[in-house]
Amino acid sequence: MVGTADIEDSGGTWSFVAAREPAEFAAVEVEGVPGVEHAGGNGRTLCGIRGRYLKHFLHHFQPRAPASCRQCRALAESAPSRPCGQERLHDLLLREADDGPLCRELLAALRRGARLAIWITGPAKDLTRSYSRIDRMTEDSGPAAEALAAAGASITLARVEDADRQYLVVLPPGGGARIARGALDGLPRA
Repeated sequence: MVGTADIEDSGGTWSFVAAREPAEFAAVEVEGVPGVEHAGGNGRTLCGIRGRYLKHFLHHFQPRAPASCRQCRALAESAPSRPCGQERLHDLLLREADDGPLCRELLAALRRGARLAIWITGPAKDLTRSYSRIDRMTEDSGPAAEALAAAGASITLARVEDADRQYLVVLPPGGGARIARGALDGLPRA
């Protein structure tokens, strides 16, 4: 799940620039040298150790961890930041969604810092049942439900919460985002 930036950090207004996130790198260890974690990327560590000597972990490199490589720490901390989740979804919708009132409303909500409650890719059937909340969507739910039903093995869902509204974004593998909207605390439709 992705939250929003602290509004106080940006002087009272939310912006994509103020909400940028630090760069992330995979945590790796050099075979035969346990206890020191490095930042991995592009088949090597940031400090230059080649990929064939690396053991990858299932977590991100933590620059401030006591066991982190000092050179990787400095390089990771100086790496450019990346767009926040709201900006990434905003830009994806500009490319993948049809222009319309609901899309423009969601884009505006993302520019205000609306909360990303979930953005997940996985088995279409499971995500539809557990995370879509399609039964709570009251506007444009038909096209979103059709995209969910037509999805093959995998689909991407994003749910955005803004004031008293929630938006469901359905991203089928072939493109063509579908957007639905409902009340944030809406009860399932009968």
